[in-house]
Amino acid sequence: MTARFKDKVVIVTGAGSGIGRASARAFAREGATVVAAGARPETITETVRLIDEDGGTASAVVADVTSPEAIEALVSTTVERHGGLHVAHNNAGVFGRPAPVGDLELSAWHSVLNTNLTGVLISMQAEIAHMRAHGGGTIVNTASNIGYHGRRPGMAAYAASKAAVSTLTKVAALDHIKDGIRINAVSPGATDTSMSLRPGESDADRAARLATTVPIGRVATTDEIVAAVLWLASDESSFVVGHDLVADGGVTT
Repeated sequence: MTARFKDKVVIVTGAGSGIGRASARAFAREGATVVAAGARPETITETVRLIDEDGGTASAVVADVTSPEAIEALVSTTVERHGGLHVAHNNAGVFGRPAPVGDLELSAWHSVLNTNLTGVLISMQAEIAHMRAHGGGTIVNTASNIGYHGRRPGMAAYAASKAAVSTLTKVAALDHIKDGIRINAVSPGATDTSMSLRPGESDADRAARLATTVPIGRVATTDEIVAAVLWLASDESSFVVGHDLVADGGVTT
């Protein structure tokens, strides 16, 4: 294991489970001081416990990404505790309840977009404000390959929100590269988390479905997705600006 993030302070939102938890642990393993942010105290506390068990350094901050005040507090708390903010992985997201477009309630639409899209905007604004004043940084947003292909009936709000995150990332990247801030995104395909399970589906059912629908023939591990996140956040990708790295086993190829 390298120490690509030694002396770096990293915020990960949605750090209580899945890709977010794996990301927080991976950054810590590579030397970062990690702030695990999420809406549920018990899950981010568990992430911090796992990082401590790994021998890393982390703290937890409860934060709702739909609240500008909460995210401003997250950034300010991070800076006060750890002396700065160098990297952010904006990963918090929700699927929402599936419904055909004709039956989709506006409240459900707004709920998904508020977290998945507006939450990324709010997070970037607070992160950029600090990074711009302190020499720059890197930001990675979690989008989704569903934003490219849309082949998930009933998931209009999720698909639209993630397509918008990809485009928002590109615009933000051009807006702020002159500030020394590199902004990119990762678009995972089906990953070994609870979010990739369809209602009533078991792990074995999912494996059988993906064996025929994903060219590589399987689900991604969280570590495979996180490897892309860390690469984009590191100096190894120093010439990559406004890119959405699709990691989906060939589905969108």
